[in-house]
Amino acid sequence: MIEVFATDEHRIGLKPILRRVWAPRGERPIARGHHRFQWLYVTAFVSPATGESFWYLSSTVGKTLFEETLALFAREVGAGPERIIVLVLDGAGWHTAPITVPDGIRLVFLPPYTPELQPAETLWIHVDSPVVNRYFDTLDDLDAVVAKRCVALGEDRDLIRAQAGFHWWPKRQEPT
Repeated sequence: MIEVFATDEHRIGLKPILRRVWAPRGERPIARGHHRFQWLYVTAFVSPATGESFWYLSSTVGKTLFEETLALFAREVGAGPERIIVLVLDGAGWHTAPITVPDGIRLVFLPPYTPELQPAETLWIHVDSPVVNRYFDTLDDLDAVVAKRCVALGEDRDLIRAQAGFHWWPKRQEPT
């Protein structure tokens, strides 16, 4: 079987994510915040056609970590001769050669500056939803909330398919 997945990273930190909210007329909503530049990275591997997704959290990004995450994803998804994964990703510096690519994974890079073609990019609104307009004292507090959200997203294939399932995205194929 040949399937197409997409992957992307998202940075969330102790710098608050603010969004508009409703407030009574004449009152301004208050969102407590203290800008601190400590980051948590969420890496998502998603199959827009099926809604299958895998989520990983880290405190940094880089080639070595991406290779390890890619190997972990390959094991968890069961990539190999029976299940070939074509992985669509952007040209971030830690994605590009030379990297070790596990058996059963084929990398396909998007053209530069085309986030609108990346289905995984559309999922960050759902990852951010439990942390919007909230203040976290530590990265561990933020990590706990984001990890819980990623587990919920991993179980909600219908939401993933509805959000990331572009009409032109290829479906599963049996090799001929």
